[in-house]
Amino acid sequence: MPTTAISLPPTPKRGHYDAIIVGARCAGASTALLLARAGLKVLVIERRPYGSDTLSTHALMRPAVLQLSRWGLLAPLIEAGTPLIETTTFHYGDEEIAIPLDGGPDLPGLIAPRRTVLDRTLVDVARKAGAEFLHDMAVADLFADARGRVRGVEIRGAGAALRVTAGIVIGADGIGSLVAKRCNAQVLRADSVSAAHVYGYAPVEPGAGYHWYFRDGIAGSLIPTNDGLACIVASVPTRLFDQRFRLGHARARMEVLEALSPALAGQADRAAKDARLQAFRGVPGYIRQSYGPGWALVGDAGFFRDPITAHGISDALRDAESLARAVLDGSEGAFATRQQERDLVANQILETTDAIAGFDWTLADIGERHRRFSAVMKAEVQALVGQPMPVCGAASAAGRPTYRAPANQDEPRAPAGASNLYRNRTGARL
Repeated sequence: MPTTAISLPPTPKRGHYDAIIVGARCAGASTALLLARAGLKVLVIERRPYGSDTLSTHALMRPAVLQLSRWGLLAPLIEAGTPLIETTTFHYGDEEIAIPLDGGPDLPGLIAPRRTVLDRTLVDVARKAGAEFLHDMAVADLFADARGRVRGVEIRGAGAALRVTAGIVIGADGIGSLVAKRCNAQVLRADSVSAAHVYGYAPVEPGAGYHWYFRDGIAGSLIPTNDGLACIVASVPTRLFDQRFRLGHARARMEVLEALSPALAGQADRAAKDARLQAFRGVPGYIRQSYGPGWALVGDAGFFRDPITAHGISDALRDAESLARAVLDGSEGAFATRQQERDLVANQILETTDAIAGFDWTLADIGERHRRFSAVMKAEVQALVGQPMPVCGAASAAGRPTYRAPANQDEPRAPAGASNLYRNRTGARL
């Protein structure tokens, strides 16, 4: 009688890692890449399939392109068919302002790779560096020791639970971060501004640049990406989305694009008839506590800003490098400094992004708000240029870098009868 082979879910190769990262999108995969290149044993767990898509408008700004160039990934992404963006044009009503983009060999232009290309590339390079990835698998919980320090994750699958320990658990799991929830990461800043974005893909001519459109109360963009397509976005305040888009995204999106520019609407109308639209209703920006005993957050898990300024991936890559540097240093001071530096930049980005995403501007002053945001990016790029690549700080007797688990703010044992937040939240059994 023929038998059917049963495919068992993958399991970690080790029982202990220097770092476990929850989430393998651009923030998590970048952190894994940098830590693995420095010699750490890294496990990354991602609930979605390898190479899958995710909500994104793809556009990378100067800081992200500079990071990818420094890591040796810009050329492979361009070779994979990602078009080089050499101009960006702002459309303020009927006025057009075109800006050429060329910052030298490390910044020859901008790119907007599909996430199926960018995330896959980051994962592949991190794997070559030695990081281990488990896709299609979810972390069910975290666990801690008697002192309240997070010590690892619990993976559940096929009716069984498996615990894996780590020197540090890193949450790269986005807005609804499980790691942030289980570790009760404090919200350091919570804003109230949010915008909604509805996008789809349509063919675009080779050599097209970024185009950003603004009229009173609405905005849109055309972002060339892979496969000869452009991501075409209609952006409105969340309250307007709730009023006009709830009965159907397609018609409401085309109305916004037509109001912005008949040419933009015509470009969107070239999309395949069965093309699906993606919608993001909007989430107000926030900054969360970035670390605690045995854990840290990276990317949207720790800091989120509205997508209207196309800075999310830039933030994720910058955040990944600063976290890798803190993990490799291992001291409490390194994590504290990293949070201070992140918060300084994050607050500036949030303020200048909200000034645009709030849609309280007029065509007379939106240009000035963009210039303020551009000044923040320029300072960000200058700071990145001076940063060394993350490496282990100590050296062994043989001259090779050595790694120590992060000190990362061990908490004292709680007095008898006192609540222990981390044990209670993670349900750790001693």
